[in-house]
Amino acid sequence: MPGLTLDAARRLLDRAMAMAKKDFDRPVCVSVCDPLGFLLAFARMEGAPVRSIQISQGKAYTAARMGVSTEAVLARLQKEGIEIGYFCDPLLTALPGGSVLKNETGTTIGAIGVSGLTSAEDQIVTDSIAEFDLTGSKA
Repeated sequence: MPGLTLDAARRLLDRAMAMAKKDFDRPVCVSVCDPLGFLLAFARMEGAPVRSIQISQGKAYTAARMGVSTEAVLARLQKEGIEIGYFCDPLLTALPGGSVLKNETGTTIGAIGVSGLTSAEDQIVTDSIAEFDLTGSKA
């Protein structure tokens, strides 16, 4: 698949929300963006915190723009002793819970961000989603 379609993005939203419900029994916000970080699809489960709307979008944006998970961004900032503001992009966040989405050839096709659980739990959800290709089988 050359890119991330709206239909595929919706399936990723559904998969992430189902995992949050099944594994953590809490509502979340989920954002899926294209490789440049522009929003393709978004969903907020009933009862998910309002603050999680923008946070999930920021996590997806950051993963896409930086090319790594937001957990990896945080680790880099801590390792190098720098602040996220040094990247001159006020939309970036270092909160874990964002993962890059790649196709079967390893090309980045977008990113997913989740917010509403703990940051570590958000990252578990997005990492799990990113491990699957868009057909639903292990990559």
